[in-house]
Amino acid sequence: MAPPLPLPPLEPLLAVLDMAGVAVFAVSGALAAARIKQTIVTFAFFAAVTGIGGGTLRDLLIGAPVFWVGRSDYLGICLVGAAAVWLLRADRWRLNALLWFDAVGLGAYAVLGAAKALSYGVPALPAVGMGVLTASFGGIVRDLLAGEPSILLSKEIYVSAAALGAGTYVGLTLLGLGLWPAAIIGATAGFGLRALAIATGLSLPGYRDD
Repeated sequence: MAPPLPLPPLEPLLAVLDMAGVAVFAVSGALAAARIKQTIVTFAFFAAVTGIGGGTLRDLLIGAPVFWVGRSDYLGICLVGAAAVWLLRADRWRLNALLWFDAVGLGAYAVLGAAKALSYGVPALPAVGMGVLTASFGGIVRDLLAGEPSILLSKEIYVSAAALGAGTYVGLTLLGLGLWPAAIIGATAGFGLRALAIATGLSLPGYRDD
């Protein structure tokens, strides 16, 4: 693999989206633990796996230093999210609110994952795959640990929304658009498709569906 290119500076808004994405996914992991009546330790574990799992796999695959190692803020956000769900009994919150926040995180993380992969010399198509992994892998592991049906085995538009966001970002950068405009358009595309699915119940067709 080619030596990594210098990472573009993380602009303040992008840094906020990064942390917000970790927080949203961590809360969703803790909510999964709440639904199966687990201990506070399991809350914290589910929150961490969901919040940082996708980015961890991405960094391992592209040969980058794992983003949360050597820092306390990412794991700290996961622990705070787990504690908030435990103390505020957030499993009683309306599901729709979490779905909408999760959709925002999905769009942002798909772009962030693809951008980091490109900066490490990963070709375009694998970079899109890294964006998809970053946005969805933590949720997949969460569902498996909680014994819930995996989003991979449903017709729900989730992974495909992450693919749209990452693919849009990568395609626009290859066409010469600046990184920041491409990131905004890519994240909006991923969020938009997921939002459409949430609002209308739109789903993917199954094999030989009648």
